[in-house]
Amino acid sequence: MIRATLSIIEIAVLSVLILATRCANYQNVFVGGNVYFTDADCYARMTRVRMCSEHPGLIIRHHDFENFPTGTTPHTTAPLDYFILALSIFLKPFTTDAIDVAGALISPLLALLGGWFLWWWSKRMKFRYRGISLIVYAISPILVQGTELGRPDHQSLLILLVAIAICAEWSLQAGEGSVSATDRSRWNVVTGLAWGSAIWISAYESLVLFLLVLVVGALKKNPKAIAARSRRIGWLCFVLVIAIALLIERRIPSFSVLYSNPLFQNWAHTIGELAHVSPANPVWLRWTGYLLLVTPFLIWISTIKSRRESERTTPLFVLVLLVATYALTVWQARWGYFFMLTFALALPRLLEPIKSRAAVWIAFFLSIFPILRDWDEKLWPNETQLADRVTQRNESAQLRDMALSLRSSKNHPFLAPWWLSPEIAYWSRQPGVAGSSHESLPGIEDSARFFVGQDWGTARKLLENHKVAWVIAYDSERAAQNSGEILGTAVPQQPVCMVLDKTATRAPPFLVFSAQNGVAKLYGVVTQ
Repeated sequence: MIRATLSIIEIAVLSVLILATRCANYQNVFVGGNVYFTDADCYARMTRVRMCSEHPGLIIRHHDFENFPTGTTPHTTAPLDYFILALSIFLKPFTTDAIDVAGALISPLLALLGGWFLWWWSKRMKFRYRGISLIVYAISPILVQGTELGRPDHQSLLILLVAIAICAEWSLQAGEGSVSATDRSRWNVVTGLAWGSAIWISAYESLVLFLLVLVVGALKKNPKAIAARSRRIGWLCFVLVIAIALLIERRIPSFSVLYSNPLFQNWAHTIGELAHVSPANPVWLRWTGYLLLVTPFLIWISTIKSRRESERTTPLFVLVLLVATYALTVWQARWGYFFMLTFALALPRLLEPIKSRAAVWIAFFLSIFPILRDWDEKLWPNETQLADRVTQRNESAQLRDMALSLRSSKNHPFLAPWWLSPEIAYWSRQPGVAGSSHESLPGIEDSARFFVGQDWGTARKLLENHKVAWVIAYDSERAAQNSGEILGTAVPQQPVCMVLDKTATRAPPFLVFSAQNGVAKLYGVVTQ
């Protein structure tokens, strides 16, 4: 009874901590009775979900709502679309805006499932310092960002699946020779299903991690062990999931990371997730706390100890994943989710050689001061930060109002800055010239050329080529600066975006000023 009570208390505290951190941004998501998502890609995802809701069973392989009129072949896949849709069906009795609410809640709920799984798995593995791993998983800002409220992005589902895959592989290696054949078969099935599903969701991060695990396993043991009889059921499950994915999606994923197009490189430099994270950047300590500074020493101790006590040390593949994801995060910030996940999983075993529980816990609580300082700034922002948040909320509400005015039973495409296009498309139900994905680069390029151009004849030709009915002029300074960065050109003194934003009366006759609010101006395009 005492153990059961303690377990219930542990799960309750962990659940509250996970949901509290993930939902700390609720004031920016639920504004005036409406739901606002955290970034542009989320609106593209929710447009897909709405299409699936209107056409049950639809598998979306082409986006008509971005890069109009050509459209795009997206890298996003069906599973998360239908997870959100299933949640919206459950929420229908409780809200009139079930799809939006489901999109806002899906990532925190996936994080909660991940927390419950890690609680169960770490308890089963009998980690001495399992509580440290669970706390880091619950409060690390980078993991919270990947699974926060209002972020219906594939990263949240990917974090869950990769966590399950790594834990299952760890259980297989830790239990060699000491677990029953039935348990080994079960973990093999879990491994195959988790890796296969993760690659279905995103054949980028998950595929790299999967290949690293295979390579380490092949080098550490006989390469033939990968295809051993005991592993065949796992491989069968893996192949089955990949086959189902190919049959449903009917397309091969693209590898945008390999693009060498200068336009892509310029655009990538404006994306936070694709930015480099210098090893000297203080954000590392905000993610991990001071424990990161002693991690190399802990890895060295674990490596020495592994020669004698293989079952009580961190598996080699986990250490390789930890080092590899750190290096990849230095290259691209988007890998930070998986570095932090691996870091949280590895901590209990890395700390295992320290026998004094009191010393470890005191050191841990002292080490998380940078994390707590980050949360202090988020929960209690200064006046400038608070003003910026209020401004962002007001801008989102006003942009939504303008987009709603574009709704029509007919297609009336619009041109707007690329980072605003997905949300305008979602609210207006009209297709946009630009988008927020690398597949929309042609439309992003044309929208940039329009906004920083000076020749109205060229601007008109571009609008005609894309069959644009509406032009939305946003903050001209930001639009000009971003467009110039993408095109790799200097911004002229009087670009189109500045004329449309600052001096509407100087707009040419083919652009008719139609409406404005505190955020943007709307122009109708007169066709010849």
